[in-house]
Amino acid sequence: MKTKSKIISADKKGWSNVEEKIYKTEGSNFKDIKRFSLLDDSIPDLNFHTRYFEIEPGGYSSLEMHRHPHSVIVLKGSGSVILDDQTSTISMHDVIYIAPNTVHQFHADSNDKLGFLCIVDRYRDKPVIPSDDEIRSKIRSENVLKKIRK
Repeated sequence: MKTKSKIISADKKGWSNVEEKIYKTEGSNFKDIKRFSLLDDSIPDLNFHTRYFEIEPGGYSSLEMHRHPHSVIVLKGSGSVILDDQTSTISMHDVIYIAPNTVHQFHADSNDKLGFLCIVDRYRDKPVIPSDDEIRSKIRSENVLKKIRK
């Protein structure tokens, strides 16, 4: 069944008819982050999901990895991202490719909200929180290890 095309209108407060969802249901390895599903299973023709995440200043996403790749586009503010053994500053309009099995974490550490789109395959594995051994095997940089929040 083909889904009819549509527009999800936005204003300064967010998208119309898009509710904030719980970021994660388990764990406490994240802080001050919201999730919004913009294009998801409600559109059966799509092979991907488009989600928007927003992290308050001082907040961060969970440290995790997946077997699937995904792309991220920063729409608001600035911050940093950990990608395995490196940490990089990110800001509006930057595009990030996260390769499979990359340990990653987003931080709103520049006194701005950090807002980004995350596009992933519709059929994907669940995030995995890396063990201390996995972290040590992938991350050698002391600066990155100090930045990680668990």
